[in-house]
Amino acid sequence: MTEQEKYMKAALRLAKKSAEEGEVPVGCVVVCDGKIVGRGRNRRETKKTALSHAEIEAIGKACKKLGGWRLHRCDLYVTLEPCPMCAGAIINARIKTVYYGADDPKAGSCGSLINLFDVAYNHKPDIVRGLMKDECAGVLTDFFRALRKKRKEERRLLREQSGDALQNPETEEVK
Repeated sequence: MTEQEKYMKAALRLAKKSAEEGEVPVGCVVVCDGKIVGRGRNRRETKKTALSHAEIEAIGKACKKLGGWRLHRCDLYVTLEPCPMCAGAIINARIKTVYYGADDPKAGSCGSLINLFDVAYNHKPDIVRGLMKDECAGVLTDFFRALRKKRKEERRLLREQSGDALQNPETEEVK
């Protein structure tokens, strides 16, 4: 296993923890001098804020641990291609290299939809695309498949309950 795979596996563990909590499974680690200095995972539903992306959380923790906002000696590993907000945070934090697993054709801002790192900002991180792509995409695919199955079952149960209420008006009040 390469060093890069080791760090992506750490990000994948965080993504799986998000999935267990009902969050879209995205995990991220920030690495400096061979050590993980920031960890983050998607918690938008739990924290009820659009800002709780894995990258934002990991960058914030890395800044706190290292005592500054410049992370120019750091690499970032994330299971899903960063969105525009996270790509902006990566640029502003001066992250050296971004390693991501799965492409995000709907919001990916490191090449899939747009590449914000190609814009003439004051910092241009290097990008390594597709690190452990199948594993990263698989976690997302499994999560959304299970979510669709759960929602389908909930709709079926609702239909059954509604049908029971209509068929047995004496046992349940119909509004």
